[in-house]
Amino acid sequence: MTHILIIDDDEQILTMLSQVLAKEGYEITTAIDGRQGIELYKEIRADLVITDIVMPDMEGLEAIRKLRKENNDIKIIALSGGGFVDPDEYLKIAKQFGAKYAFAKPVDLKKLKTTIKELLKSDHN
Repeated sequence: MTHILIIDDDEQILTMLSQVLAKEGYEITTAIDGRQGIELYKEIRADLVITDIVMPDMEGLEAIRKLRKENNDIKIIALSGGGFVDPDEYLKIAKQFGAKYAFAKPVDLKKLKTTIKELLKSDHN
């Protein structure tokens, strides 16, 4: 079963994404910040990581950088609702740090599910 790690400090978003993606047949693990996400990734070696950018403790850009050091081939999708900067700026930076795709919140779930399928399918080609 394909394993997805979701990192977000917003419990409602974690719950919603977990439920939606579990219904698609994915095994889901969640983390409330980048630090916890990196520790969990080291244990489970998820096939895909979906991470928020703006979080307390360890924010998403640092988490992306550290995840890339852990596994250069890791597939990462970044999410951002903004913060002190326009969310598009965070998303551009996330791509520079190694996120394959970036979505602004609120996330278009249909588009996210399609992107996940395409990204994971590239493993099998």
